[in-house]
Amino acid sequence: MEAFLISTGIVALAEMGDKTQLLALVLAARFRKPWPIVLGIFAATIINHTIAGAIGAWVTTQLGPDVLRWVLGISFIAMAGWMLIPDKLDDEESDKGPRFGVFGTTVALFFLAEMGDKTQIATVMLAAQYNPYWVVAGTTLGMMLADAPVVWLGERMIRLVPIRMVHLISALIFLVLGLLALFGGVSFGAAS
Repeated sequence: MEAFLISTGIVALAEMGDKTQLLALVLAARFRKPWPIVLGIFAATIINHTIAGAIGAWVTTQLGPDVLRWVLGISFIAMAGWMLIPDKLDDEESDKGPRFGVFGTTVALFFLAEMGDKTQIATVMLAAQYNPYWVVAGTTLGMMLADAPVVWLGERMIRLVPIRMVHLISALIFLVLGLLALFGGVSFGAAS
């Protein structure tokens, strides 16, 4: 359960102000059909994070516990720094039309936007530390908690949430996880 809760919290915070959250806002404003957009976000997230979880689980089989500890510790600390860099939505992502319908367009755009994104990399790192099934479930829930309200509430919600503060809190959480991995005697593997 720890893996699920940590994964949900980290990804929900990391997603605030992220390009995929901005993409959700653009899609909601453009198509004004919240259900196909939310279902598309869910489908793309499941696919993307399942791949990331599998990569994270594979990494644990390839690296010894000491090497994994250092890789994860440094990766979490690097992620803390990355959280302090704001994301911007690329114009080319928002110019695509509904060629495959609202659902298909959302799945395609979200899947592509999530490739190499903070939340995908966090999913890989968390799956290397915890049970990947719980991590994928948690990161998917975290994405939905951050993105679904944006689809329904739109820009009003983004104006109410101090994105800079959310990024600082996320960076602090990643920093603590990195330091715990390096110096806290945390054991790694898909045991949790």
